[in-house]
Amino acid sequence: MLNFTWWVNRKDADGMNIFQGGFLGLDNIGVFDRSAPLPTGGYIEQSDGTSWMAMYTLNLLAIALELAKEEPCYEDVASKFWEHFIYIAHAMSHRGHDGMGLWNEEDGFFYDVLKLPDGNQFPMKIRSMVGLIPLFAVETLESDVLDKLPDFKRRLEWFIDNRPDLTKNLACMRTEGMGERRLLSIADSDQLRSILKFMLDEREFLSPYGIRAMSQFHRDNPYKLGVNGMEHRVDYEPGESSTGLFGGNSNWRGPIWFPVNYLLVESLQKFHHYLGDDFKVEFPTGSGRMMTLWEVAGELSRRMTNIFLQDERGRRPVFGNLEKFQTDPHWRDLVLFHEYFHGDSGAGVGASHQTGWTGLVTKLIQQSGESRERKKTEAAVADIAAD
Repeated sequence: MLNFTWWVNRKDADGMNIFQGGFLGLDNIGVFDRSAPLPTGGYIEQSDGTSWMAMYTLNLLAIALELAKEEPCYEDVASKFWEHFIYIAHAMSHRGHDGMGLWNEEDGFFYDVLKLPDGNQFPMKIRSMVGLIPLFAVETLESDVLDKLPDFKRRLEWFIDNRPDLTKNLACMRTEGMGERRLLSIADSDQLRSILKFMLDEREFLSPYGIRAMSQFHRDNPYKLGVNGMEHRVDYEPGESSTGLFGGNSNWRGPIWFPVNYLLVESLQKFHHYLGDDFKVEFPTGSGRMMTLWEVAGELSRRMTNIFLQDERGRRPVFGNLEKFQTDPHWRDLVLFHEYFHGDSGAGVGASHQTGWTGLVTKLIQQSGESRERKKTEAAVADIAAD
């Protein structure tokens, strides 16, 4: 609660529920060092920073709802976080007055917005993880939970009925989805489709090994911004960083990072939890092959898992060109959990013992195994029923 309040009070310069500054990770993903004063002056209204705050409110909302099952006083706390989320989600797309939302209708993608001291502002059109992180802010409310918390449900219904200016363009909270659930999300179904069109495009974010931190569109189309006679630019770099920004020992301009990929998989599963099997998208984009979001999440999980598995030649992508690890019987099964992975080849990059988050692959393997077993059981039951 204290940490949440610090962000709300210190990192929302205009009091408009759009957040700036603070250490967010994603080190060199932007055209500027976002933890330092900008060479332009002014500040950046951050798509990822604001989305993290929206996700933060939903996490705290979920905790409050769980506690409220035993202690009704937490229904008031849940209402507080519900309202915070609505204000943040609305602000991302509808800044009002002379402001500029972070959602770019022309491109169908979320971008950071640079606000200059003279009042000018413009979106920095870099197709990166910054524009995918809004998908993390998603949660479903179960109907039976709402029925057990009448005070919270009453406040929620009042807000929807009396503040349509804030709720009408957000993901639908009035219409019940699969299992009579309610959906809380920054992205509505149209925005979700638009973002996934980029994310699931093999010419953009989709790699054979997961989702790149930056679209390879920028390989041939680098983003350039001139400031005081100096050119600042962002290129697609799938491996090690070519700059010294943040010490040069980290790169978010193309590689695959497990923590954000895992959260994307989890977010797609949550969206499917509400939207169900009728909501389908192309995977990959342009292939004509339609999949549910649950199936897309499974495909992404398999691509990430393939980083560590032997291919038809007996080689593991994680080892890249390290022949000792690829062929030596004493080394080839000693799999390393790298910090991040080459966006094109899947080779391990950065620190080689980053088990803390790359170890999430074990959870993906578990889910894949459970899914296969469930399908086998369903098929067996169907056969018995047919007999």
